[in-house]
Amino acid sequence: MPTITINGVACEFSPGEKILEIANRNAVEIPQYCYHPGLSIPAQCRICLAEIHAPNPRNEGRLEPMMGGKLLPTCSTDAAEGMVVHADSPKSVANQKAVMEYLLINHPLDCPVCDQAGECTLQDFSYKYGRGTSRFQEVKVKQPKKDLGPNVYIYADRCIMCTRCVRFAQEIPGSAELMIDGRGNQSQIDVFPGIPLDNELSANVIDLCPVGALLDKDFLFAQRVWFLKSTPSIDPYTASGDNLWIDHNEGKIYRVRPRENREVNGWWITDEVRYSWKFVHSELRLTTPVRRQFGAPVESDFVRAYHQALEGVANAREHGGRLALLVSPMLTCEEAYALATLARELDPEAVLAVGPVPFQGEDKVFPQGASETDAGAFKLYAEKAPNARGVRRVLEAIAHASPSPSSVPGYDDFVARAKRHEFGAVIVTGNYPSDWATEELVAALTDPYVVVIDTLASRLGEVADVVLPAASWAEKDGTFENARGRLQVFARAIPPIQFAKTEGQIAADLCALHAGAELDRPATTIADYVIDEGPGQVPAGDAIATLPRAARFDAAATRAEMGEAIESLRVFTTDVHTPPAPTQRKPDVEMVEL
Repeated sequence: MPTITINGVACEFSPGEKILEIANRNAVEIPQYCYHPGLSIPAQCRICLAEIHAPNPRNEGRLEPMMGGKLLPTCSTDAAEGMVVHADSPKSVANQKAVMEYLLINHPLDCPVCDQAGECTLQDFSYKYGRGTSRFQEVKVKQPKKDLGPNVYIYADRCIMCTRCVRFAQEIPGSAELMIDGRGNQSQIDVFPGIPLDNELSANVIDLCPVGALLDKDFLFAQRVWFLKSTPSIDPYTASGDNLWIDHNEGKIYRVRPRENREVNGWWITDEVRYSWKFVHSELRLTTPVRRQFGAPVESDFVRAYHQALEGVANAREHGGRLALLVSPMLTCEEAYALATLARELDPEAVLAVGPVPFQGEDKVFPQGASETDAGAFKLYAEKAPNARGVRRVLEAIAHASPSPSSVPGYDDFVARAKRHEFGAVIVTGNYPSDWATEELVAALTDPYVVVIDTLASRLGEVADVVLPAASWAEKDGTFENARGRLQVFARAIPPIQFAKTEGQIAADLCALHAGAELDRPATTIADYVIDEGPGQVPAGDAIATLPRAARFDAAATRAEMGEAIESLRVFTTDVHTPPAPTQRKPDVEMVEL
């Protein structure tokens, strides 16, 4: 492959790549503001200018400065074999200092109250490439704060006119609500009159903004970013499989951001995915088990609720009733396997069904007019369930591998059979971000013995004999399969709320009790504890012993078990995509003990 040298580092590249793109891939730092790999290149911030030398074929291939030694933008200059780039030469450094001084002329000194403080490239580059003192003595130009749309505020006096937001609105959603209004030092980002920033991807401009100009209304003044811990996750709301970062502190989620993955979602997520986590901290969360006693629901401990659930299913089986399991498409593949294994242990002929898969609107591909197979295309999915294919894959594998192979009915078929009183007992799982139980489902479940495992209170509580509180996607780890058949692992971000447990742990507990084991298992390792995050920068504070349980449910071990037990599930050991290992971030300022 051809090679280019950037700041003394030899880097291989493919023809057509820009110098800055190669530098970023090889961790050679060149300051940049306007450049973004998913957008067009205006080359207007001018801080990435560098001295570039290239072989001159008219002079026996000797290195000569391009354009007579004029500084060139590395973001828009194509790389060529044998080029030598100096972004750290005295001439380049002088330009960087000049650009930083220019950008800071009218910038307010409000870092202490800015939401971007701590992850602001203007702060970082001011420290690394700035002058340290300002020679500007005149009065700064003061720009207004404006409401751009339902999700975004703009503090215009912080804007450095990189135009990332304007280019994004024009090029990705194609709605072009943003523009540059005014000239010179009076320029500011604004919306066209009467047209708010309200497209399906609008909040991505918050992530694109390299300074604190575009702010998330939902995150405004909520938390300092240096207190947040980031956990890799997957879209819990749609079939897209978009890669996410969950930013959390002290067991609470504060925001969700896109995690770059050019094979799935590139750099973007939809607004509905960005704000879909709110149900995790909903007042409607189920926090304790509930069982029916003398016809009335009462709060219970897990052990008693477990025993009552197993007894109810056993009684239904003794009277000739059949067990049915309705597995929600919001659950992980590992939990679907654990629940199906439990159901087949309680009833070898148990019916395994997939829960309802919500749809809303139509699929859309961005930029407008693009095909979903195009490079850089982003697709919004109308299917509002993250793992319908993964759940069906697991249930069908178990159903076909049993001594008496059976089919896996869908939700409508399940409800129809329940109405015909084919089931004596039913285990129902939910984990939807809202009340999902329809009147039709509630009416169909009035006759059998019903065990509900769910995160939010719903109308199913009216007919349930036992209700067990479950953990949301942010409180567990596991695997989702997206609409394109890609299996992706995500990690637990926060501890389960109060007395909730993951569906996988509930299944493991019930299997242990059914086999005659006890749940009072002593904690022996750190994995046997729920870590409750401490305040501030402490990544893990007090350790709170877990509730009585069987062996800890482990998603990775379950994937290995799935691959060994059933041939068709071997993909869970060979074709699963895991998030990259976290990198240790080093502070710019060296900490010295006094």
